[in-house]
Amino acid sequence: MNRGNRILVNTVAQYTRTIINVCLSLYSTRLILAALGQSDYGIYFLVAGVVSILSFMTNALVVTTQRYLSFAHGEDDADKVYKVFGNSLILHFAIALGVLLILLIVDYPIVYKILHIPTDRLFAASVVFLVASLMLFMAIITAPLRALFFARENIVYISVVDVLDGALKLLFAVWLAHVSGDRLIVYAFMLLGIQILNFLLLSVYAGIKYEECHLPRLREFDKQWVKDLSYFAGWSVYASGCVVVRNQSIAVLLNLFLSTVANAAYGIAQQVSGAVTFVSASIINAVNPQLMKAEGAGNRERMVHLAEQESKFSFIVLALFSVPIMFEMPSILSVWLTEVPPFTVNMCRLLILAVLCDQLTIGLTSANQAVGQIKTYTLCFYSIKILTVLGVWLCLFLEYSVNYAFLVYVLIEFADSFVRLPLLKKQIGLDILRFCKNAILPAVIPLIVIILTSYFCVVFVQIKYRFLLTIVLSVLIGGIAIYIFGLNKREKQYIGNLVLTIRSRVSS
Repeated sequence: MNRGNRILVNTVAQYTRTIINVCLSLYSTRLILAALGQSDYGIYFLVAGVVSILSFMTNALVVTTQRYLSFAHGEDDADKVYKVFGNSLILHFAIALGVLLILLIVDYPIVYKILHIPTDRLFAASVVFLVASLMLFMAIITAPLRALFFARENIVYISVVDVLDGALKLLFAVWLAHVSGDRLIVYAFMLLGIQILNFLLLSVYAGIKYEECHLPRLREFDKQWVKDLSYFAGWSVYASGCVVVRNQSIAVLLNLFLSTVANAAYGIAQQVSGAVTFVSASIINAVNPQLMKAEGAGNRERMVHLAEQESKFSFIVLALFSVPIMFEMPSILSVWLTEVPPFTVNMCRLLILAVLCDQLTIGLTSANQAVGQIKTYTLCFYSIKILTVLGVWLCLFLEYSVNYAFLVYVLIEFADSFVRLPLLKKQIGLDILRFCKNAILPAVIPLIVIILTSYFCVVFVQIKYRFLLTIVLSVLIGGIAIYIFGLNKREKQYIGNLVLTIRSRVSS
Protein backbone atom coordinates (compact mmCIF):
# COMPACT_ATOMS: atom_id res chain seq x y z
CA MET A 1 0.00 0.00 0.00
CA ASN A 2 1.47 3.39 -0.99
CA ARG A 3 1.88 6.21 1.51
CA GLY A 4 -1.13 8.24 0.36
CA ASN A 5 -3.49 5.27 0.44
CA ARG A 6 -2.22 4.22 3.86
CA ILE A 7 -2.98 7.67 5.26
CA LEU A 8 -6.44 7.51 3.68
CA VAL A 9 -7.21 4.03 5.05
CA ASN A 10 -6.02 5.00 8.53
CA THR A 11 -8.01 8.23 8.42
CA VAL A 12 -11.17 6.37 7.37
CA ALA A 13 -10.60 3.83 10.16
CA GLN A 14 -10.20 6.63 12.69
CA TYR A 15 -13.30 8.45 11.43
CA THR A 16 -15.37 5.29 11.51
CA ARG A 17 -14.22 4.65 15.05
CA THR A 18 -14.89 8.27 15.96
CA ILE A 19 -18.42 8.38 14.60
CA ILE A 20 -19.34 5.09 16.28
CA ASN A 21 -17.71 6.02 19.58
CA VAL A 22 -19.18 9.53 19.65
CA CYS A 23 -22.68 8.06 19.22
CA LEU A 24 -22.01 5.39 21.84
CA SER A 25 -20.41 7.88 24.23
CA LEU A 26 -23.18 10.47 23.95
CA TYR A 27 -25.88 7.92 24.69
CA SER A 28 -23.79 6.33 27.45
CA THR A 29 -23.37 9.72 29.13
CA ARG A 30 -27.13 10.24 29.09
CA LEU A 31 -27.64 6.88 30.80
CA ILE A 32 -24.81 7.44 33.28
CA LEU A 33 -26.07 10.92 34.18
CA ALA A 34 -29.57 9.52 34.72
CA ALA A 35 -28.28 6.57 36.79
CA LEU A 36 -25.86 8.54 38.97
CA GLY A 37 -27.65 11.89 39.17
CA GLN A 38 -26.07 15.29 38.64
CA SER A 39 -24.35 15.38 42.05
CA ASP A 40 -22.67 11.94 41.84
CA TYR A 41 -21.76 12.55 38.19
CA GLY A 42 -20.14 15.82 39.25
CA ILE A 43 -18.31 14.03 42.09
CA TYR A 44 -16.91 11.42 39.70
CA PHE A 45 -15.76 14.06 37.24
CA LEU A 46 -14.13 16.08 40.05
CA VAL A 47 -12.40 13.17 41.85
CA ALA A 48 -11.33 11.23 38.75
CA GLY A 49 -10.30 14.56 37.27
CA VAL A 50 -7.82 15.09 40.08
CA VAL A 51 -6.19 11.76 39.20
CA SER A 52 -6.25 12.70 35.51
CA ILE A 53 -3.98 15.61 36.39
CA LEU A 54 -1.36 12.85 36.20
CA SER A 55 -2.97 10.95 33.32
CA PHE A 56 -1.51 13.47 30.90
CA MET A 57 1.63 11.35 31.16
CA THR A 58 -0.08 8.63 29.16
CA ASN A 59 -0.47 10.70 26.01
CA ALA A 60 2.97 12.21 26.49
CA LEU A 61 4.56 8.78 26.74
CA VAL A 62 2.66 7.53 23.68
CA VAL A 63 3.95 10.51 21.70
CA THR A 64 7.50 9.90 22.93
CA THR A 65 7.62 6.21 22.10
CA GLN A 66 5.87 6.69 18.77
CA ARG A 67 8.29 9.46 17.79
CA TYR A 68 11.38 7.32 18.42
CA LEU A 69 9.86 4.18 16.87
CA SER A 70 8.72 6.05 13.73
CA PHE A 71 12.05 7.86 13.48
CA ALA A 72 13.90 4.53 13.69
CA HIS A 73 11.60 3.04 11.05
CA GLY A 74 12.41 6.04 8.85
CA GLU A 75 16.11 5.24 9.28
CA ASP A 76 15.30 1.57 8.49
CA ASP A 77 17.15 0.43 11.63
CA ALA A 78 15.49 -2.74 13.03
CA ASP A 79 17.93 -3.03 15.94
CA LYS A 80 17.16 0.51 17.06
CA VAL A 81 13.42 -0.19 16.88
CA TYR A 82 13.90 -3.26 19.11
CA LYS A 83 15.93 -1.31 21.68
CA VAL A 84 13.55 1.64 21.74
CA PHE A 85 10.52 -0.54 22.49
CA GLY A 86 12.28 -2.64 25.15
CA ASN A 87 13.66 0.36 27.05
CA SER A 88 10.35 2.16 26.66
CA LEU A 89 8.58 -0.70 28.45
CA ILE A 90 11.07 -0.56 31.32
CA LEU A 91 10.64 3.21 31.65
CA HIS A 92 6.84 3.04 31.51
CA PHE A 93 6.57 0.38 34.20
CA ALA A 94 8.86 2.32 36.54
CA ILE A 95 6.84 5.50 36.03
CA ALA A 96 3.51 3.71 36.46
CA LEU A 97 4.61 2.11 39.73
CA GLY A 98 5.95 5.39 41.12
CA VAL A 99 2.77 7.29 40.21
CA LEU A 100 0.55 4.63 41.79
CA LEU A 101 2.47 4.77 45.08
CA ILE A 102 2.22 8.56 45.19
CA LEU A 103 -1.53 8.48 44.56
CA LEU A 104 -2.08 5.90 47.31
CA ILE A 105 -0.32 8.24 49.76
CA VAL A 106 -2.29 11.37 48.84
CA ASP A 107 -5.71 9.67 48.58
CA TYR A 108 -6.95 10.64 52.06
CA PRO A 109 -5.83 14.28 52.24
CA ILE A 110 -7.14 15.11 48.75
CA VAL A 111 -10.56 13.49 49.10
CA TYR A 112 -11.23 14.29 52.77
CA LYS A 113 -9.43 17.62 53.23
CA ILE A 114 -9.07 19.47 49.94
CA LEU A 115 -12.09 18.69 47.76
CA HIS A 116 -15.55 19.97 48.75
CA ILE A 117 -17.52 16.72 48.76
CA PRO A 118 -20.73 16.03 50.74
CA THR A 119 -19.94 14.09 53.92
CA ASP A 120 -22.18 11.14 53.05
CA ARG A 121 -20.28 10.62 49.76
CA LEU A 122 -16.72 10.78 51.09
CA PHE A 123 -16.21 6.99 51.22
CA ALA A 124 -17.50 6.52 47.67
CA ALA A 125 -15.28 9.38 46.48
CA SER A 126 -12.26 7.72 48.14
CA VAL A 127 -12.97 4.43 46.38
CA VAL A 128 -13.33 6.27 43.06
CA PHE A 129 -9.95 7.91 43.68
CA LEU A 130 -8.33 4.50 44.29
CA VAL A 131 -9.89 2.91 41.21
CA ALA A 132 -8.97 5.91 39.06
CA SER A 133 -5.38 5.50 40.28
CA LEU A 134 -5.35 1.85 39.16
CA MET A 135 -6.80 2.89 35.79
CA LEU A 136 -3.95 5.37 35.40
CA PHE A 137 -1.43 2.61 36.19
CA MET A 138 -2.92 0.44 33.45
CA ALA A 139 -3.02 3.34 30.99
CA ILE A 140 0.67 4.12 31.47
CA ILE A 141 1.86 0.56 30.90
CA THR A 142 -0.43 0.33 27.85
CA ALA A 143 1.11 3.47 26.30
CA PRO A 144 4.09 1.73 24.58
CA LEU A 145 1.69 -0.73 22.92
CA ARG A 146 -0.49 2.03 21.51
CA ALA A 147 2.65 3.83 20.32
CA LEU A 148 3.82 0.66 18.58
CA PHE A 149 0.55 0.33 16.64
CA PHE A 150 0.68 3.98 15.60
CA ALA A 151 4.33 3.72 14.55
CA ARG A 152 3.50 0.61 12.52
CA GLU A 153 0.53 2.52 11.07
CA ASN A 154 -1.82 -0.28 12.10
CA ILE A 155 -4.51 2.15 13.15
CA VAL A 156 -7.28 -0.17 11.98
CA TYR A 157 -6.71 -2.57 14.90
CA ILE A 158 -6.46 0.33 17.38
CA SER A 159 -9.79 1.59 16.04
CA VAL A 160 -11.43 -1.82 16.49
CA VAL A 161 -10.27 -1.99 20.11
CA ASP A 162 -11.51 1.55 20.77
CA VAL A 163 -14.94 0.75 19.29
CA LEU A 164 -15.17 -2.33 21.53
CA ASP A 165 -14.27 -0.06 24.45
CA GLY A 166 -17.18 2.27 23.61
CA ALA A 167 -19.61 -0.61 23.10
CA LEU A 168 -18.77 -2.13 26.49
CA LYS A 169 -19.22 1.25 28.21
CA LEU A 170 -22.68 1.53 26.67
CA LEU A 171 -23.63 -1.99 27.78
CA PHE A 172 -22.45 -1.30 31.31
CA ALA A 173 -24.30 2.04 31.31
CA VAL A 174 -27.55 0.23 30.50
CA TRP A 175 -26.82 -2.31 33.23
CA LEU A 176 -25.93 0.39 35.78
CA ALA A 177 -29.55 1.59 35.98
CA HIS A 178 -30.48 -1.81 37.46
CA VAL A 179 -27.72 -1.89 40.10
CA SER A 180 -29.03 -1.71 43.64
CA GLY A 181 -25.73 -0.89 45.39
CA ASP A 182 -23.62 2.27 45.26
CA ARG A 183 -23.69 3.01 41.54
CA LEU A 184 -20.81 5.49 41.70
CA ILE A 185 -18.44 2.78 42.99
CA VAL A 186 -19.77 0.18 40.54
CA TYR A 187 -19.28 2.63 37.66
CA ALA A 188 -15.64 3.19 38.64
CA PHE A 189 -14.84 -0.55 38.76
CA MET A 190 -16.63 -1.02 35.45
CA LEU A 191 -14.26 1.42 33.76
CA LEU A 192 -11.24 -0.29 35.36
CA GLY A 193 -12.30 -3.64 33.92
CA ILE A 194 -12.56 -2.17 30.43
CA GLN A 195 -9.09 -0.63 30.81
CA ILE A 196 -7.60 -4.03 31.70
CA LEU A 197 -9.30 -5.67 28.71
CA ASN A 198 -7.83 -3.02 26.37
CA PHE A 199 -4.33 -3.83 27.66
CA LEU A 200 -4.81 -7.54 27.03
CA LEU A 201 -6.16 -7.06 23.51
CA LEU A 202 -3.27 -4.82 22.50
CA SER A 203 -0.48 -6.81 24.17
CA VAL A 204 -1.53 -10.23 22.84
CA TYR A 205 -1.95 -9.04 19.25
CA ALA A 206 1.28 -7.00 19.25
CA GLY A 207 3.22 -9.90 20.75
CA ILE A 208 2.10 -12.16 17.90
CA LYS A 209 2.36 -9.62 15.07
CA TYR A 210 5.50 -7.54 15.72
CA GLU A 211 8.94 -8.90 16.49
CA GLU A 212 10.02 -5.81 18.46
CA CYS A 213 7.16 -6.37 20.95
CA HIS A 214 8.75 -8.37 23.74
CA LEU A 215 9.16 -8.45 27.51
CA PRO A 216 12.57 -6.86 28.06
CA ARG A 217 15.17 -8.36 30.36
CA LEU A 218 17.14 -6.16 32.71
CA ARG A 219 20.29 -6.74 30.65
CA GLU A 220 18.57 -4.94 27.78
CA PHE A 221 18.50 -1.77 29.87
CA ASP A 222 20.37 0.92 27.93
CA LYS A 223 21.21 4.00 29.96
CA GLN A 224 21.54 6.28 26.93
CA TRP A 225 18.23 5.20 25.41
CA VAL A 226 16.42 5.63 28.71
CA LYS A 227 18.03 9.04 29.08
CA ASP A 228 16.93 10.13 25.59
CA LEU A 229 13.41 8.78 26.08
CA SER A 230 13.18 10.38 29.53
CA TYR A 231 14.30 13.77 28.22
CA PHE A 232 11.76 13.79 25.42
CA ALA A 233 9.06 12.31 27.65
CA GLY A 234 9.79 14.87 30.36
CA TRP A 235 9.04 17.80 28.09
CA SER A 236 6.07 15.96 26.57
CA VAL A 237 4.76 15.40 30.09
CA TYR A 238 5.18 19.10 30.82
CA ALA A 239 3.25 19.95 27.65
CA SER A 240 0.36 17.59 28.39
CA GLY A 241 0.53 18.57 32.05
CA CYS A 242 -0.07 22.23 31.26
CA VAL A 243 -3.23 21.30 29.37
CA VAL A 244 -4.57 18.94 32.03
CA VAL A 245 -3.68 21.23 34.94
CA ARG A 246 -5.51 24.03 33.15
CA ASN A 247 -8.60 21.89 32.59
CA GLN A 248 -8.73 20.41 36.07
CA SER A 249 -7.89 23.69 37.80
CA ILE A 250 -10.94 25.19 36.08
CA ALA A 251 -13.00 22.27 37.45
CA VAL A 252 -11.73 23.02 40.97
CA LEU A 253 -12.47 26.74 40.54
CA LEU A 254 -16.02 25.98 39.43
CA ASN A 255 -16.39 23.73 42.48
CA LEU A 256 -15.13 26.47 44.81
CA PHE A 257 -17.09 29.40 43.37
CA LEU A 258 -20.24 27.59 42.20
CA SER A 259 -21.24 23.94 42.87
CA THR A 260 -20.90 20.31 41.81
CA VAL A 261 -23.74 20.99 39.34
CA ALA A 262 -21.40 23.43 37.57
CA ASN A 263 -18.82 20.65 37.56
CA ALA A 264 -21.38 18.38 35.89
CA ALA A 265 -21.94 21.04 33.19
CA TYR A 266 -18.18 21.41 32.71
CA GLY A 267 -17.79 17.64 32.57
CA ILE A 268 -20.41 17.40 29.82
CA ALA A 269 -18.79 20.30 27.94
CA GLN A 270 -15.40 18.60 28.18
CA GLN A 271 -16.89 15.40 26.84
CA VAL A 272 -18.55 17.20 23.91
CA SER A 273 -15.37 19.10 23.03
CA GLY A 274 -13.38 15.88 23.42
CA ALA A 275 -15.79 14.10 21.08
CA VAL A 276 -15.39 16.68 18.31
CA THR A 277 -11.62 16.75 18.90
CA PHE A 278 -11.51 13.10 17.84
CA VAL A 279 -12.47 14.29 14.35
CA SER A 280 -9.19 16.19 13.98
CA ALA A 281 -7.24 13.65 16.05
CA SER A 282 -8.13 11.04 13.45
CA ILE A 283 -6.21 13.00 10.81
CA ILE A 284 -3.31 13.70 13.15
CA ASN A 285 -2.95 10.03 14.14
CA ALA A 286 -3.01 8.96 10.48
CA VAL A 287 -0.46 11.56 9.28
CA ASN A 288 1.98 11.64 12.21
CA PRO A 289 3.73 8.27 11.61
CA GLN A 290 4.67 9.27 8.05
CA LEU A 291 5.60 12.77 9.18
CA MET A 292 8.02 11.32 11.76
CA LYS A 293 9.40 8.80 9.28
CA ALA A 294 10.02 11.57 6.73
CA GLU A 295 12.15 13.44 9.24
CA GLY A 296 13.94 10.21 10.20
CA ALA A 297 14.75 9.64 6.52
CA GLY A 298 16.11 13.20 6.23
CA ASN A 299 13.25 14.42 4.01
CA ARG A 300 12.54 17.78 5.71
CA GLU A 301 10.54 19.13 2.74
CA ARG A 302 8.01 16.27 2.91
CA MET A 303 7.81 16.61 6.69
CA VAL A 304 6.86 20.30 6.46
CA HIS A 305 4.37 19.53 3.66
CA LEU A 306 2.68 16.92 5.84
CA ALA A 307 2.57 19.40 8.75
CA GLU A 308 0.79 21.90 6.48
CA GLN A 309 -1.71 19.28 5.36
CA GLU A 310 -2.27 18.15 8.93
CA SER A 311 -3.10 21.71 10.02
CA LYS A 312 -5.39 22.45 7.08
CA PHE A 313 -7.40 19.25 7.15
CA SER A 314 -7.59 19.04 10.95
CA PHE A 315 -9.13 22.51 11.11
CA ILE A 316 -11.34 22.35 8.06
CA VAL A 317 -12.83 18.92 8.75
CA LEU A 318 -13.37 19.74 12.41
CA ALA A 319 -15.18 22.95 11.39
CA LEU A 320 -17.34 20.91 9.00
CA PHE A 321 -18.86 18.99 11.91
CA SER A 322 -18.42 21.30 14.90
CA VAL A 323 -19.88 24.55 13.52
CA PRO A 324 -23.41 23.15 12.94
CA ILE A 325 -23.21 21.42 16.32
CA MET A 326 -22.38 24.77 17.97
CA PHE A 327 -25.40 26.42 16.31
CA GLU A 328 -27.71 23.58 17.32
CA MET A 329 -26.25 22.98 20.79
CA PRO A 330 -29.47 23.67 22.79
CA SER A 331 -31.50 21.24 20.68
CA ILE A 332 -28.79 18.56 20.71
CA LEU A 333 -28.35 18.73 24.48
CA SER A 334 -32.10 18.63 25.13
CA VAL A 335 -32.42 15.45 23.04
CA TRP A 336 -29.22 13.91 24.38
CA LEU A 337 -29.68 14.53 28.12
CA THR A 338 -32.70 13.92 30.28
CA GLU A 339 -31.97 17.15 32.15
CA VAL A 340 -29.44 19.75 30.98
CA PRO A 341 -27.43 21.29 33.87
CA PRO A 342 -27.17 25.10 33.95
CA PHE A 343 -24.25 26.71 32.00
CA THR A 344 -23.87 23.63 29.77
CA VAL A 345 -24.87 25.12 26.38
CA ASN A 346 -22.42 28.00 26.31
CA MET A 347 -19.65 25.99 27.97
CA CYS A 348 -19.94 23.44 25.15
CA ARG A 349 -19.92 26.11 22.45
CA LEU A 350 -16.93 27.98 23.81
CA LEU A 351 -14.82 24.87 24.46
CA ILE A 352 -15.45 23.67 20.89
CA LEU A 353 -14.45 27.12 19.60
CA ALA A 354 -11.24 26.91 21.62
CA VAL A 355 -10.45 23.53 20.05
CA LEU A 356 -11.01 25.01 16.58
CA CYS A 357 -8.58 27.83 17.33
CA ASP A 358 -5.89 25.34 18.34
CA GLN A 359 -6.29 23.34 15.12
CA LEU A 360 -5.24 26.27 12.91
CA THR A 361 -1.55 25.41 13.34
CA ILE A 362 -1.72 21.98 15.02
CA GLY A 363 0.57 20.36 12.45
CA LEU A 364 3.50 22.46 13.69
CA THR A 365 3.41 20.63 17.01
CA SER A 366 3.93 17.37 15.11
CA ALA A 367 6.76 18.99 13.15
CA ASN A 368 8.44 20.06 16.39
CA GLN A 369 8.13 16.56 17.81
CA ALA A 370 9.63 15.08 14.64
CA VAL A 371 12.64 17.39 14.83
CA GLY A 372 13.04 16.58 18.53
CA GLN A 373 13.99 20.10 19.70
CA ILE A 374 11.08 20.37 22.10
CA LYS A 375 12.44 22.25 25.14
CA THR A 376 12.06 25.86 23.94
CA TYR A 377 8.87 25.12 22.01
CA THR A 378 7.24 23.44 25.01
CA LEU A 379 8.20 26.15 27.48
CA CYS A 380 6.92 28.96 25.26
CA PHE A 381 3.79 27.41 23.78
CA TYR A 382 2.35 25.36 26.63
CA SER A 383 3.19 27.70 29.50
CA ILE A 384 0.85 30.27 27.95
CA LYS A 385 -2.07 27.86 28.43
CA ILE A 386 -1.69 28.09 32.21
CA LEU A 387 -2.67 31.78 31.99
CA THR A 388 -6.21 30.56 31.30
CA VAL A 389 -6.55 29.49 34.93
CA LEU A 390 -5.70 33.01 36.11
CA GLY A 391 -8.21 34.52 33.68
CA VAL A 392 -11.02 32.18 34.75
CA TRP A 393 -10.25 32.75 38.44
CA LEU A 394 -10.33 36.52 37.99
CA CYS A 395 -13.69 36.41 36.20
CA LEU A 396 -15.25 34.18 38.85
CA PHE A 397 -13.68 36.17 41.72
CA LEU A 398 -15.11 39.41 40.30
CA GLU A 399 -18.47 37.61 39.93
CA TYR A 400 -18.62 37.93 36.15
CA SER A 401 -20.69 35.48 34.17
CA VAL A 402 -19.24 32.03 33.49
CA ASN A 403 -19.51 32.96 29.80
CA TYR A 404 -16.86 35.65 30.23
CA ALA A 405 -14.59 33.18 32.01
CA PHE A 406 -14.72 30.75 29.11
CA LEU A 407 -14.41 33.54 26.54
CA VAL A 408 -11.02 34.29 28.11
CA TYR A 409 -10.22 30.60 27.58
CA VAL A 410 -10.99 30.95 23.84
CA LEU A 411 -9.00 34.16 23.35
CA ILE A 412 -5.87 32.71 24.98
CA GLU A 413 -6.16 29.55 22.87
CA PHE A 414 -6.47 31.61 19.68
CA ALA A 415 -3.42 33.74 20.48
CA ASP A 416 -1.38 30.70 21.54
CA SER A 417 -2.07 28.95 18.24
CA PHE A 418 -0.11 31.61 16.35
CA VAL A 419 2.83 31.41 18.78
CA ARG A 420 3.77 28.21 16.95
CA LEU A 421 4.72 30.13 13.79
CA PRO A 422 7.77 32.10 15.04
CA LEU A 423 8.89 29.13 17.14
CA LEU A 424 9.05 26.81 14.12
CA LYS A 425 10.59 29.55 11.97
CA LYS A 426 13.48 29.66 14.43
CA GLN A 427 13.77 25.86 14.70
CA ILE A 428 13.43 24.68 11.12
CA GLY A 429 13.32 27.87 9.08
CA LEU A 430 9.57 27.65 8.53
CA ASP A 431 8.30 29.93 5.77
CA ILE A 432 5.41 31.57 7.65
CA LEU A 433 3.81 33.12 4.57
CA ARG A 434 3.92 29.79 2.74
CA PHE A 435 2.42 28.01 5.73
CA CYS A 436 -0.44 30.54 5.98
CA LYS A 437 -1.03 30.29 2.23
CA ASN A 438 -1.07 26.47 2.20
CA ALA A 439 -2.66 25.68 5.57
CA ILE A 440 -4.82 28.61 6.77
CA LEU A 441 -6.09 30.63 3.79
CA PRO A 442 -7.68 27.61 2.00
CA ALA A 443 -9.93 27.13 5.05
CA VAL A 444 -11.37 30.66 5.11
CA ILE A 445 -14.04 30.42 2.38
CA PRO A 446 -15.21 26.89 3.38
CA LEU A 447 -15.51 28.09 6.99
CA ILE A 448 -17.68 31.04 5.93
CA VAL A 449 -19.89 28.74 3.83
CA ILE A 450 -20.35 26.31 6.75
CA ILE A 451 -21.24 29.15 9.13
CA LEU A 452 -23.76 30.69 6.73
CA THR A 453 -25.40 27.33 5.99
CA SER A 454 -25.81 26.59 9.71
CA TYR A 455 -27.08 30.10 10.40
CA PHE A 456 -29.77 30.02 7.72
CA CYS A 457 -30.96 26.60 8.88
CA VAL A 458 -31.33 27.78 12.47
CA VAL A 459 -33.03 31.07 11.55
CA PHE A 460 -35.37 29.99 8.73
CA VAL A 461 -36.18 26.33 9.44
CA GLN A 462 -38.48 25.40 12.32
CA ILE A 463 -39.07 21.65 12.38
CA LYS A 464 -38.66 18.88 14.92
CA TYR A 465 -35.12 17.51 15.10
CA ARG A 466 -33.94 20.38 12.91
CA PHE A 467 -30.39 19.81 14.10
CA LEU A 468 -30.18 16.70 11.89
CA LEU A 469 -31.00 18.78 8.80
CA THR A 470 -28.57 21.50 9.86
CA ILE A 471 -25.70 19.05 10.29
CA VAL A 472 -26.40 17.19 7.04
CA LEU A 473 -26.74 20.34 4.91
CA SER A 474 -23.68 21.96 6.50
CA VAL A 475 -21.59 18.85 5.85
CA LEU A 476 -22.79 18.49 2.25
CA ILE A 477 -22.51 22.16 1.25
CA GLY A 478 -19.37 22.65 3.31
CA GLY A 479 -17.84 19.54 1.75
CA ILE A 480 -18.41 20.99 -1.73
CA ALA A 481 -16.85 24.29 -0.63
CA ILE A 482 -13.85 22.42 0.77
CA TYR A 483 -13.33 20.62 -2.54
CA ILE A 484 -13.62 23.80 -4.61
CA PHE A 485 -11.75 26.27 -2.41
CA GLY A 486 -9.87 24.20 0.17
CA LEU A 487 -8.00 21.68 -1.99
CA ASN A 488 -5.06 22.41 -4.25
CA LYS A 489 -4.72 20.99 -7.77
CA ARG A 490 -2.67 17.99 -6.59
CA GLU A 491 -5.19 17.06 -3.88
CA LYS A 492 -8.11 17.32 -6.31
CA GLN A 493 -6.25 15.11 -8.77
CA TYR A 494 -5.61 12.53 -6.03
CA ILE A 495 -9.31 12.43 -5.13
CA GLY A 496 -10.23 12.12 -8.81
CA ASN A 497 -7.87 9.18 -9.29
CA LEU A 498 -9.22 7.56 -6.12
CA VAL A 499 -12.81 7.85 -7.38
CA LEU A 500 -11.81 6.33 -10.72
CA THR A 501 -10.07 3.45 -8.93
CA ILE A 502 -13.13 2.74 -6.80
CA ARG A 503 -15.42 2.85 -9.83
CA SER A 504 -13.24 0.42 -11.78
CA ARG A 505 -13.15 -2.02 -8.88
CA VAL A 506 -16.92 -1.84 -8.39
CA SER A 507 -17.62 -2.31 -12.11
CA SER A 508 -15.23 -5.27 -12.33
